[in-house]
Amino acid sequence: MIGNLLEEKLCFESKGGKMIVQDTKVVKVGENVSIGGKKRFTLIAGPCVMESQELMLEVAGEINKICKKLGIEYIFKASFDKANRSSIHSYRGPGLEEGLKMLQKVKDTYGIPVVTDIHEPWQCEKVAEVADLLQIPAFLCRQTDLLIAAAATGKPVNIKKGQFLAPWDMKNVVVKMEESGNEGILLCERGSTFGYNNMVVDMRSLLEMRKFGYPVVFDVTHAVQKPGGLGNATSGDREYVYPLMRAGLAIGVDAIFAEVHPNPEVAKSDGPNMLYLKDLEEILKVAIQIDDLVKNY
Repeated sequence: MIGNLLEEKLCFESKGGKMIVQDTKVVKVGENVSIGGKKRFTLIAGPCVMESQELMLEVAGEINKICKKLGIEYIFKASFDKANRSSIHSYRGPGLEEGLKMLQKVKDTYGIPVVTDIHEPWQCEKVAEVADLLQIPAFLCRQTDLLIAAAATGKPVNIKKGQFLAPWDMKNVVVKMEESGNEGILLCERGSTFGYNNMVVDMRSLLEMRKFGYPVVFDVTHAVQKPGGLGNATSGDREYVYPLMRAGLAIGVDAIFAEVHPNPEVAKSDGPNMLYLKDLEEILKVAIQIDDLVKNY
C-alpha cells in the first residue's frame, strides 16, 4: 500500500488526475554543504542566541560530532541580536561586532558553515564576511530593502515565512531575490499565527513552497512557540517538536532547523521550545530513517 502513496520525488501538483513531480535546485552553503534535490536533510542547529563563546563551542562541537557520526551535513546557527524580543529587558545578544567574532571562532574550530539572523540592510555586507548563510527573520520576510541587500552579498539566504503569510505568498519574496540576482534561496516554514499566543503548522505549506523550485527548511522549534505566552516573554511546547519534525520529514523537506541547548531551562531565549542537546542523537537517528524512506523510495 505504501508504494501507492509515495512518489519518487517530493513535491507534487495534480494534472489530469496524475501526480506530476518536481525537483528543487541544490543550494550550496559554504565549501562542503549543499541543500536540495533528493539529498539527505541538512541540519541547521544551535542555541537561539549567542549566550557565550563557551556555550557556542560546546553546542557546535557536540552537534558536529553527532552529525559526522550519522552522516548528516550540518550548519551551526546562533543569533548575535534578538531584535524582536517581547520585553525591552530581555537579553538580546552580544551585538554585531562581538557576535561575528564568536561565529568566526566556531568556524575556525570545527570547519563548519555558520548562519545568523540579519535585521537591517546595512548589516548584510558585514555579516556576509563571516556567515556562509544569511537568515531573514519571519517578521522581516517582506522587507524589500533587506532582501535586496542580502541578495547583493552573493551568499545563500534562508528566508523564514512570516507567521502572517500564506505559503503561496512567498512567491513575491522569491521574485525579489531572483530579480536581485541571487537564486541561493531557502524557504523556511516556522508556523502560522493561530489566534492569540499560538502557532500552528499547515503541513501543506511545505509542499506549496517547494513548488517554487527551491529547497524548503522546516523550523521545528519556532513552530511550537507561544508568542508572548509568558506575558513578557515567549513560551512554547517542546513536547510537540519531535512529532512535528517526524511529520515534516515524512512529507519531504530539505533541511531541519532546530534550536538546541544543553539546559533549555536556563537558556536566555526560547528555552521552552528548544531541544535538549543530550536527546539530539536519538532524535536524529529516527529522522534519518524517515528521510531515507521518503527520498530513497
